[in-house]
Parts: sequence; C-alpha cells; structure tokens
Amino acid sequence: MSVLDLAAIAVLVHPNVERGAQIGEEIVAAVQAHGLGAVSGGLYDQELRGRIAASEFQLVITLGGDGTVLRAGHLCAPHGISVLPVNFGHLGFLIEVRRDSWQIALDKLIQGEYWLEERLMLQAQHWRGEQQLGTWEVVNEAVVGRGQQVRPLHLSASLDGEPLTTYVADALIAATPTGSTAYALAAGGPILPPTLRNILLLPVAPHLSIDRAIVLAEGATVTLSVLSDHSAVLSIDGQSSIALESQDRVVVTVSQHALKLVRFQPAGYFYRNLITLMDQNPSVDEVS
Repeated sequence: MSVLDLAAIAVLVHPNVERGAQIGEEIVAAVQAHGLGAVSGGLYDQELRGRIAASEFQLVITLGGDGTVLRAGHLCAPHGISVLPVNFGHLGFLIEVRRDSWQIALDKLIQGEYWLEERLMLQAQHWRGEQQLGTWEVVNEAVVGRGQQVRPLHLSASLDGEPLTTYVADALIAATPTGSTAYALAAGGPILPPTLRNILLLPVAPHLSIDRAIVLAEGATVTLSVLSDHSAVLSIDGQSSIALESQDRVVVTVSQHALKLVRFQPAGYFYRNLITLMDQNPSVDEVS
C-alpha cells in the first residue's frame, strides 16, 4: 500500500459550504494536534492553489460535493497529490466520508488505516487545423455538444486514425469509468467499475445513427470532428463551454495522470454506495 507523507495537508473548502471556513479550521486544528502541518483555504484561493501546484502538500482534503472533487482532481492529479473528499454536498458518488464523520476518517488516516484508489483520467485536446488551441485533464467526461441552437450536431468519430462512424446527436460523450456514473449514466450509458481502464463513447439523443455506448481500450485515440456549420461547444467535466467551429477536432486519449482518492472502506464499497445513492435519489440541489 502507498503511504502518504502527512507532514503537510491542505484543506480546500467550497465557498457554498455552510460554516465551511470554520470547519476547515477545525480540521486544521485536529491535524496540528497530531503534530502535523495543515492549512485551510477556499477552493478558488489562488495563493493556496499555487502552493498545491508547487507540490507543497501530498494530501488535499476537500469539503464540498462531487464537483469539488473534480476541481481538486484537475489541480492535484498532475502533481501526484492524493485527495480525501468529505461530503458537504448531497450526492457524493466520489465521496465516502460524510460531513459528520471527518474526525473518524482523520483518525484512521493518521493511524495508516487507508488505501489509495487510482482513477483513470483522460486528456482532451482542441485542434483547429494544425493549431492546438487547448488541452485539459478530464476526470469525468469530455462532451462535444450543440450550442444554443436546438439542432443536432453532425460529428464524425475516428479511432486510432481510422474512421469509426458519424453521429447525428445532441452531443457525444467521451467518459472515464468514473464518469460513467455522471452525465453518461443520465444518457443511458452503462455503469463501469472505477478500476477499469477504458474510454466510454456515448451519444446523447442520437437521430438515425448508432445509439449504443462503445467501450474502447485504454490505448485508444478518439478524434471527434465537428461537421455541422452551426454552433457547437466542448465541455470538460461540466465546466464553462469552449466554442467549436466546423472542422474543429477534439482528440481524447488516456492521461498519464491519475486521480488518487483516499479510501477507508473495503474495495467493494463502490457497488454498495452506488445502490444506496440510486435508491435514495438525493436532491439535485447540491454543493458542487
């Protein structure tokens, strides 16, 4: 089992968490009581984010919902920093520690009673002709979808440089196994266990084109090309959309980085939590 260096811990708090700053400081005090260093700040605190990006910490504790975990993953994964999420949202597909049990989780962490789960991530690149306009790390999904016009997109998909198929759909999702329980699940896709290392390709509202999900191998390179001449966008993990033009390409591959999550439950936790969450059907009004 990988062992974390807990000498310095950062706590990232979503700004919408009630009493978030206070709870963050309570966690810092509890960590310091064990003779370890800790600092707390807001999720968008640029100074603290800069320190995390400079690898001053090996562990980041997040207070928020699944969206907070995604944002922390974008920040931490490229630097090999592990994430311990505490659920202050409603859903918590990625989170096993409840808001009222962070003290118990912290004690287990200090005692070494944890394991690290590595979640596959994707890399998405935006190309226009021979110019690369952007690159992103992806925890859940990269989505190429229609813009403001209520018209389906024409998208071609190629696999490892060879034509695969053409879609007429509202959107096309390229998801990780982690993302299979996010937008892809809402679009009718299969649930993949987080230990898999595959890319899930799934159309949203396809019209007279292939309507099934395709599970691709880890080494696959997927290129999604916009064939429509009306508005299209690229969205990474639900963040602000990037405008796409006709003939723009989004190239998706498996990232060299992984999201490392601190876990305390046995490895079979995923299905137990999944069934519980789906049975509860929690409110969509969550802190993300």
